[in-house]
Amino acid sequence: MRRIFFPSRNGYWLLHNELKLIRGWSLASPPISQYAYTMSNLFSTTYESPLGTLTLTSNQDALLGVSFISKIREEQESSPVLEMAMQQLDAYFKGKLQQFTVPLELHGTAFQESVWKALSLVPYGTVVSYQDIAIAIGNPKALRAVGMANNKNPISIIIPCHRVIGKQGSLTGYAGGLDKKQWLLSHERANQSNT
Repeated sequence: MRRIFFPSRNGYWLLHNELKLIRGWSLASPPISQYAYTMSNLFSTTYESPLGTLTLTSNQDALLGVSFISKIREEQESSPVLEMAMQQLDAYFKGKLQQFTVPLELHGTAFQESVWKALSLVPYGTVVSYQDIAIAIGNPKALRAVGMANNKNPISIIIPCHRVIGKQGSLTGYAGGLDKKQWLLSHERANQSNT
């Protein structure tokens, strides 16, 4: 699956395959949004975390993405939403925040969004299985689809897909790598009583 990213002064302008706004083109699906954002209302910056550089993307109202992949160039612009997200990530990595309150804007299929919302309800410092998430969204046989939606989570860490493990308790795939997933789980367990 090919992703289309158009560089802009504020980061990247993302286009989704369902949009056919530009001369009937059918574009590949990026993980963040199904809408085209103009250069003036999409903001992107990098954040240096204990796990390495993260790329944060927002519009004026909500956070759109947190990724382990560096996607932006040297020119960066911030927004109040990105500032809030970075402050909350600072507190999270210091073990002082367990629940993020930065506004989020999710764009995916109805199924993906149901999985991401269920992931957001998994308590800090705990783990669940793909089957637990499938049951929570009322589709207990959709284990593979839950795994694929988990993989497409556009807002890593804040939507805690790292809290999903295999049914037998094994660590399974994570966009940032299993070492980062293990670090996040250990970090949360060590700070579970802090607030």
